[in-house]
Amino acid sequence: MAAGDFRAADILAAAEATSCGRTADHDGPTDVHPNGWGAVWRQSDAPYGLGRHRDVRPLAESCHESPVPDLSTDFLAVHARHATLAKNHGPQFTHPLERTGGAFPWLFLHNGFQPTVHRLLGMAESEFDSRAYFDHIVPADSRRLDEAETLERLNVMPRGGSSGNAIAVNPYSAYVIHWTSPDTLAPRYFGMYRLRTDRCLVISSEVVPDLAPADHWAPLKPDSVTEIPWTTGLTPRNRYDLEGAPTHAHD
Repeated sequence: MAAGDFRAADILAAAEATSCGRTADHDGPTDVHPNGWGAVWRQSDAPYGLGRHRDVRPLAESCHESPVPDLSTDFLAVHARHATLAKNHGPQFTHPLERTGGAFPWLFLHNGFQPTVHRLLGMAESEFDSRAYFDHIVPADSRRLDEAETLERLNVMPRGGSSGNAIAVNPYSAYVIHWTSPDTLAPRYFGMYRLRTDRCLVISSEVVPDLAPADHWAPLKPDSVTEIPWTTGLTPRNRYDLEGAPTHAHD
């Protein structure tokens, strides 16, 4: 994910590198994410001001056919998927997931497996864990995510899942959720990293040397929700202080 002043093609290339395992340095079970990909970006003439793209093919195979490399935008999130369950592969399982029928529109990208969260929704079973997780962590009437309330929702999820790492986007803000179950077997695999420059903020599931040397990256705080608000007409330097943190928030 990138916010500020950046080249969309560079962020897409970074996502491609992670999806192919070229940047893998972790304790996880897989290095590649071949089961489709998607993107969300700010676009003034798109529905709700948010452009989106989905493709069931591997990112490296199809990303150059997408509109993403040529985008001019101040926010872009790219998600490459590794389907935990082979049956959950296809258009209906490809992120970003979308909710537009409620009180407020949201787009959602999730990295992890949450096979128990449906119980909190009163469901006997769930066809797709990421959809159930989306419905749990972003209530239907939400306009923004409060960090304390979101962490409470994360911590009450029944054990048995892995990561709740996600990017949730609405017309006013984006939120990066960094949370991993305490009993996960691969904590480094679900780590996230932050790159701050005087032009933009980048948050990634892996350090990407093509964007900046490894010592320019810092671990993203675990058990956190990073809010990235935006206001049309303000420049990236207006919207982000020099430490990369938002200078204001919408409510």
